[in-house]
Amino acid sequence: MKKSMMIVTGIISAAALSACGTDDANQGTQIDEIIGVDPGAGVMMNTEDAISEYGLDIHLQPSSDPTMTAALGEAYENEEPIIVTASYPHWIFLAYDLKYLDDPKGVYGETENIHTFTKKSLEEEAPEAYTVLDNFYWEPDDIGAVMLDVFEGKEPTEAAASWVEEHQEKVSEWTDGVDSVSGDEITLSYVAWDSETASTHVVAKVLEDIGYNVTLTQLEPAFMWASVDSGDADAMVGAWLPKTHGAYYEDYKENIVDLGPNLEGARIGLAVPEYVDIDSIEDLK
Repeated sequence: MKKSMMIVTGIISAAALSACGTDDANQGTQIDEIIGVDPGAGVMMNTEDAISEYGLDIHLQPSSDPTMTAALGEAYENEEPIIVTASYPHWIFLAYDLKYLDDPKGVYGETENIHTFTKKSLEEEAPEAYTVLDNFYWEPDDIGAVMLDVFEGKEPTEAAASWVEEHQEKVSEWTDGVDSVSGDEITLSYVAWDSETASTHVVAKVLEDIGYNVTLTQLEPAFMWASVDSGDADAMVGAWLPKTHGAYYEDYKENIVDLGPNLEGARIGLAVPEYVDIDSIEDLK
C-alpha cells in the first residue's frame, strides 16, 4: 500500500567561495552567489524564477550535484557562508546542520512526491517487473540510509544490496505475488542525483533478485523522460512532481504510465548552514 514521504560533493575554487562575503558580527548575510546543480534540474529553473520574483542581485552558478556538495562541505568545515540549491531527501541533511530558507512567495511550491513511470507496453511485456514497480514505495529514512552509505564510501550497487538484505520484510511487500523470471531484459533510466541513484539501484537489485537482467541508464532529466516515452527505457522511479519535473510531465503524460508516488514529502529550495544568519529568501536582497 502506498503512503506518504532530496540532495548536494567535488571542487569549487576558493574564488567562488570567497564571493560570499563574511561579516563577523552577522555571519553569512552577504552572499552574492548560489551554488547550483546541473542546468536542466527543476530546482535550477525554480531558482532562476526566485531571483526574478524576489528581485535578487545574485548569481546562480550551475555545476553538478557532486561539485555543489563538495563546495558545501568545504564551506561548512570552515564555517563560511554559502547558499545552495537543495533537494530533500538527501544525505547532506544527515551530514550537516542545514536549514531551508523561507519562501513567502511560494516559488518552489509545496512538498513534492517522487513518482514511478513506465512505458505503456510494460505491463503486457514484463508483468512481474510492472508489479514490483507498482508496489515500490518507501520512506525518507529508507532512502536516506542508502544515500548515507554511498556518501560514506560504498558503491551504489553495494549500498542497495545491503539495504535490500536488511529490509526483506518491506521488499516482500513489493514482490508479493510476483513469480521469478529467467534473464528477461529491463532498462531503468535515472538522473545522477543521490536520491535517484539510491532508489534506482535498490529497485534494480530487487528486479535482479527475481531474475531480471537490469540495465541502468544515467541521463539528464529531459532525456530520462524522453527515454520512457520512446521505449528506450522501460521505467523510471525518479520523477519529481508537481513542480520539479512538471514541464516534462506535461510533454509526455499522454504516452507514459504514472504508477503514482514511490516516496512522498520531497522538497526543493535554497538551503544554508544553520550558522548563516538569514532565514528567508527575502533576506538575500
